[in-house]
Order: sequence, then structure tokens, then C-alpha cells
Amino acid sequence: MVEAATQSQSFISQVPIVTMQNGVRSDRLLAQVIGKADIINSVVLFGATYLYPGEVFHNFEGEIIIGRASGKNDSQVTQVQGVLNKAFPTRASENIRGVQWLKLLLNLNNALPGITGEEMQKTFSIEGICRISIRLIKEAVAVIEKAKIELEPLPDFPVSRLKELLSLPLAESAHIYSRIMTSLSPTPLPGSILQSIRRDKSTEIDYLNGEVTSLGKRFKVPTPLNTKIVDLVHQVEKSKRFYSPQELIKEGAL
Repeated sequence: MVEAATQSQSFISQVPIVTMQNGVRSDRLLAQVIGKADIINSVVLFGATYLYPGEVFHNFEGEIIIGRASGKNDSQVTQVQGVLNKAFPTRASENIRGVQWLKLLLNLNNALPGITGEEMQKTFSIEGICRISIRLIKEAVAVIEKAKIELEPLPDFPVSRLKELLSLPLAESAHIYSRIMTSLSPTPLPGSILQSIRRDKSTEIDYLNGEVTSLGKRFKVPTPLNTKIVDLVHQVEKSKRFYSPQELIKEGAL
């Protein structure tokens, strides 16, 4: 992002820029190039799959949530919301960082199809892998609570729903999670990590599960599973060898 922003600096200075990358760090990275006053954060809730340059497939509907992480929303945010509403339903949040963290929790599962090389529907049809997903989220929630980060609900997804899921016995929560993930889209859904690996690009793993690991180190909360998953994704990036579901389950049995 920093490289792209630097190369485009003459075109993007003194105009509002909406960051749409996953994770919680995009605005801070962009602020290395342009002023914070021009940066608006967003969380994208619709699904899309890259096919070819200039061609994507729209997997499922969803909203865009925008807001300023560095201060109060203002008239510029309202103006941007009006523009984006012409393409996708857009709403503003005064706690966009809390929205980003809740979305990050849900995006921790993106790593697992990236490790198996299979789309989400096939990957999450396996209960053992769904158990890993639930444990990844539980580990991350422990870090977020220690850091006193206030999560903000997503449309139609209150924070209480996530907490209820995590409070269930692991076998039950994994079964529910499997049903959710396998029904996300009627078409194959690879997720962001696997898409990057297939295109021989660096993945965003350090800004998803890696963000949990970094925050855990800062607040002295162990994150062994998220750390392991980050390492496995980097191994796949380098070797281009995917892990079988059984291998992944074994690696995740810390």
C-alpha cells in the first residue's frame, strides 16, 4: 500500500482516500504518505473473487462501513458516504476501529483455505478445521479483551452473537461454524489469502492473524495458534506446497 500510495501521491493529495484493505492498519500505513485528515477507513462486507486483470466475480451482497479512526466523522465522511451509496449500501460508524477488529476476527479463517489450497466451502466442511477456526477466534478475543478494544457490531451481526458461539462446547460451535461458512456463497469462494497465493503475491496474513500475534506480544497474552497459522501461510507462500486437511489439523493440535 505504501508503495502504491507513494507512486500515486500527486493524484491523491488533498482529496479524501477511503482505505478498503482488511485488517486494522491500513490508515496508519497510508498516513506515511498523505495526511491523516484525508484518510477515511472502511470495512467491506460484500464478497468478491479476483478472476483476471479487470475482472472480478461478485460472490455475495453486503455493505460498506466507513468512518475516521483518527477523529470524529465530519462532513467529508458524509459526502463520501453519499458517493459510495451509489454502488453499495454504505453507513458511517463513530467506532470504525471496533468494526475493523470485529471483521478481523471473522477474517482469521481466511488463512485456512490458503493453507489447504481449497475453497472455503470445501475447507470448512471438515469439522476439525472448523475447530481450529473457533480456537483462533477465542485466542484473538482474549487478546482484544486484554487490550480493552471495544468491538462494534456489524450489520445483522451483533457482538453478542459471536460471544454466544464461542461460549458453546467446541464440537457444537464448530458444527454451527461449518454451516455458516459452507453457505456463504453458491459459487466457490477462495478467500483473500488463497487468492494471493494463487497469483504468486504476498498475502495479508501479517495484518490478520499476525495482528493478533503482535497485539498478544504487546499485552503479554500467548497466541500460539495464530502464530502457528501465520508461519504455515508463510511456508505455503515460499514452497507453493499446500497442506492436506489432515496435516493442517495435526499442525493445529497445539
